[in-house]
Amino acid sequence: MPNSPRTILAFDFGTKKIGIAVGQEITHTASPLPAIPAKDGIPNWQQLESIINQWQPDLFVVGHPINMDTSDNDITVRARKFANRLHGRFHKPIQLIDERLSTFTAKEHIAKATGTKRAIDSNDAKIDSVAAALILETWFSVQ
Repeated sequence: MPNSPRTILAFDFGTKKIGIAVGQEITHTASPLPAIPAKDGIPNWQQLESIINQWQPDLFVVGHPINMDTSDNDITVRARKFANRLHGRFHKPIQLIDERLSTFTAKEHIAKATGTKRAIDSNDAKIDSVAAALILETWFSVQ
């Protein structure tokens, strides 16, 4: 563990929305932030810069969407490109973490928290940010 606890922003990359969560290394907890819209996987960089300026993270964690058999897919490549662009624009270290089943688990968490058994709509923006929080908590657990 570094000398001082770090603030970390995590991202659940998507082509229409990018979920975001913030976490503190000292507590190993993550909190969802509002997702930001994306157009074909490209976020509004000014909006993202505002969030980064607000939280002053030391590190970015980006969900690495691989297939269940660990092979890549189209989104895997795009998520890596997003991670590289984050690093290039904001000069913070990046770490990728396996995010398999994060959206499924996020839907389960939301259903449990709301006390509903209905299917959670995949277009619900909360799902992406809850998934980002789960991605960050996974990253904490392997550190």
